[in-house]
Amino acid sequence: MTPRRLTPVLRLQECGIIAVILVLGILLTWFGGTVRAPVFERGADGARHRVYETGADGARVPAFAVRNKFLNAQNLAQLAKDTSFIAIMAVGSALVIISGGIDLSVGSLYALASVLGALVLRHLGPEGSGAAHHGWQGILLAAAACLGAAAACGAINGALIVVLRVHPFVVTLGSMAILRGLAFVITSGQSVGGFPDGLRALVRFQAGDGLTVIPLAAMVLATVAGWIFLGRLAAGRRAYAVGGNEQAARFSGIRVARVKLLVYTLSGLSAGVAAFLAIGYYGAASSGDGQGYELSVIAAAVVGGASLSGGRGSALGVVLGALVIQMIGSGIVLLGIDQNYSQIVLGSVVIAAVVLDNLNTWLARRQFLK
Repeated sequence: MTPRRLTPVLRLQECGIIAVILVLGILLTWFGGTVRAPVFERGADGARHRVYETGADGARVPAFAVRNKFLNAQNLAQLAKDTSFIAIMAVGSALVIISGGIDLSVGSLYALASVLGALVLRHLGPEGSGAAHHGWQGILLAAAACLGAAAACGAINGALIVVLRVHPFVVTLGSMAILRGLAFVITSGQSVGGFPDGLRALVRFQAGDGLTVIPLAAMVLATVAGWIFLGRLAAGRRAYAVGGNEQAARFSGIRVARVKLLVYTLSGLSAGVAAFLAIGYYGAASSGDGQGYELSVIAAAVVGGASLSGGRGSALGVVLGALVIQMIGSGIVLLGIDQNYSQIVLGSVVIAAVVLDNLNTWLARRQFLK
């Protein structure tokens, strides 16, 4: 490959994030140390069973293997699962940020959607009053309630911003409190459970050494959908235009109000998808779910290259940013650092990403003026 052909590849904004991921992985592998972990194998029935060996005294004892704390299949599978929930929401939130907006209500929206979906599942579950309709029919109805409520709340956010002409920060800050309050009132602060067994079995289905397939597949689909929307559809190009210069976009004939309503609706929908997967994985929901997710989601988008000033970002970059955020959190645990510092580290990462973004914007403008 010639240097000229290499240039477009080297200009990809995701290359820097990939380099950060590789460096973080090397550091965590080197400094994380090792641990003695029990050995499992899958039997003929597909279930995981402990492996035993014969000890020096002839007794049958559990087998253990020395593994790197970070670079092992189980930890990487856990990292992928943890990343998927944040990454799915971050893709939707990135659409808002690219269009020049912000959504602080994503964590509360996630909580309300999960609670509503959980209530439907419990009602139609084996112990609910609608148990005669339990099974896949109940699961589909719960998914519709979860995703529909989330998309509706996102659309309301967008409508308020457009109609009232209020800054998105104010609107979504208010809806953050309202939505979580609604989730608390609906559940009376109690956890909601009692779901059909089929949903949890599906969402928690594992392949290989603990790799949870469904959340990972949903993250990949969300990434592809975000890439198609932003890179291949006219609606995505309009979102970039509105975020880059809203006044110019309006003068060029773009219906800015429709763009904003669409991106906030899609942001809510992505939170609903993550919420439904979460209640299927954990088997319960409460009004306290998603606390602090707004910071993690915005951090993933910003670290992934989405500019808070609008007009720049990509779906792949946002997912890679979510992976960076999760790797930092995982590293804090692996290195034995007090987890009370995790929020301090996360906030520092966000500030650093914003500073670098502003520096990049300044350099680009300076280069343009030359």
